[in-house]
Amino acid sequence: MRKCIAILALALVWGCKEEPKEKDIAANLKTYTIKQMMDNETVFGGSFSPDKSKLLISSNRSGIYNMYALSIATGDPIPVTASDSSSVFAISYFPKDERMLFRMDNNGNEIFHIYLRDTDGNHKDLTPDDGARTNFYGWAKDDQSFFFTSNKRDKRYMDLYEMDLENFKPTMLYQNDEGYSLGGLSDDKNYLPLSKAINTNDSDLFLYNLKDKSLVKINKNQSANSSQDFSNDGKSFYYTTDDNAEFAYLMRYDIAEKAYEKDMERNWDIAGSYFTETGKYQVTYINEDAKNVIEVKDMASGENIDLPALDNQSITNVSFSDDEKTMRFFAGGSHTPSNLYLYGLENEVILQLTDVLNDEIEGEHLVTAEVIRYKSFDGLEIPAIYYKPHQASEENKVPALVWVHGGPGGQSRQNFNSLIQYMVNHGYAVLAVNNRGSSGYGKTFYQMDDLNHGDKDLKDCVEGKNWLTQQPEIDAGKIGIIGGSYGGYMTMAALTYTPEEFAVGVNIFGVTNWIRTLRSIPPWWESFKDALYKELGDPNSADSVRLRKISPLFHTDKVTKPLIVLQGAQDPRVLQVESDEIVAGVKKNGVPVEYVLFEDEGHGFVKKENQIEAYSKILQFLDVHLKQDKGTPIQDGEAIEMDSDT
Repeated sequence: MRKCIAILALALVWGCKEEPKEKDIAANLKTYTIKQMMDNETVFGGSFSPDKSKLLISSNRSGIYNMYALSIATGDPIPVTASDSSSVFAISYFPKDERMLFRMDNNGNEIFHIYLRDTDGNHKDLTPDDGARTNFYGWAKDDQSFFFTSNKRDKRYMDLYEMDLENFKPTMLYQNDEGYSLGGLSDDKNYLPLSKAINTNDSDLFLYNLKDKSLVKINKNQSANSSQDFSNDGKSFYYTTDDNAEFAYLMRYDIAEKAYEKDMERNWDIAGSYFTETGKYQVTYINEDAKNVIEVKDMASGENIDLPALDNQSITNVSFSDDEKTMRFFAGGSHTPSNLYLYGLENEVILQLTDVLNDEIEGEHLVTAEVIRYKSFDGLEIPAIYYKPHQASEENKVPALVWVHGGPGGQSRQNFNSLIQYMVNHGYAVLAVNNRGSSGYGKTFYQMDDLNHGDKDLKDCVEGKNWLTQQPEIDAGKIGIIGGSYGGYMTMAALTYTPEEFAVGVNIFGVTNWIRTLRSIPPWWESFKDALYKELGDPNSADSVRLRKISPLFHTDKVTKPLIVLQGAQDPRVLQVESDEIVAGVKKNGVPVEYVLFEDEGHGFVKKENQIEAYSKILQFLDVHLKQDKGTPIQDGEAIEMDSDT
């Protein structure tokens, strides 16, 4: 984070600097080390202090996430916590003073607790129940308490509590015996939205009256529903649904009249919508072709306000001060990590607070992704995001990777990804496919892989590889596959069921035994378990036969291509045994295998030193086994175990 601040008039945000020509960039391209690439800073959050002099943020500038108070006047990030083990994630300043809330788990085990930091710097665990997971659920309208959910009563279900700010004693507001998912409480504490998943796309939505204990079902038909917000006067409830439509739209429900009105509809999914403190603005997020488009409507005029326009960047997230005069926002893109800005709604002045790109990296040497589409084996159009290296050309063909997102049901988006940019910078093209079953492209597309994983979704990935082979800048014989979680499963499925299609595989904490994974999901997923079983299959039924058939662990004898596996030992979703066993199975084939295990990571690597180790091992592996032009081949079955002291 740089300490310089730029205050720019809206019309003068960026000059008319001519972009360097592609050939000039290629001729003078710098390749960066993983340490340089990971020295980019990631910042998120941005709670306003009561006097609006600071923003409370989370940043990994220390190597792991810690909490900082970012001075608006100077741009200086003032360290608030100094953890060197578990990451600290900022929640919020208190509404009327500079006490703070933050959350921590234990090295990625996802058992989060909520902590208080007082103005003297003392920390206190406000939710100390052993083994219980808590989530912050917002401040009360009167600023005298906050809400949170916890599964301390029953590990399967999240109950709703209110924490008084005077004595910090929690009071249960709702006991969740039926396994509902909870929405945000109304300002008057009368109504609690509840949802019950029918499948991974559809839910039943209810309003529960905490005073008279009545429960009213909101949706009339089976459809995707997600609670969003209540109107400022408390008379209306807003939710999203795709009832009789491909994409989710916003509905308004009149609580007293039990009447419905479509509030907003776009040609893409409305991903979220909320009102600012007094209801002056309505903020809506639209998932438009794998990136956020944000609309801010002035409720008095009914018109959208003009948001700052930043050259070749998108605004990805916004929030407002309580007086609704200042908006903080993040802006970035596939080619640059997101920076934090302030925007004065009255004077239209932008204040850039961070500069998170490492000073040693020249921004034009990173790559802006392109959204492309290709036809799959059955004619279905598959969207994908293509990263073409600057040095790639018909005269200088490069190897490539098919990147598969997590999920199932996730989406590769047009956001900055350090690992992808690192690989692209070193001469690997990357095609991030959004295979059938991905979110963001309509409910029909989303449901196309139900009970069909490892089949048509895998064929979409193979067709992505075939698209790459047709590009003049790609070395068609050197295309691998990479992914994490569900994407790691797809990597193993590709090496197992289509063993000659991809030259190498990079499996980042991927599922390899669906029966075990589905039986061992975290207990707090109970409300979603049945819906998950409907998409993937019930491991305790006859579905187990099909689940065994699509689980790569039972078919490792078919793997013939080099493999690297990366895993966090604290992962509660994909257990370490998944990776242990797939490595052991593939090793029997005499196939080159590398195994990188982190003792202090969970489902995703958040510590910079671990990311540096992981990503450098991936590039070394690719250089040896895909690019095949340098390095010493890794020995069969070699395992490298990393911990926080490595």
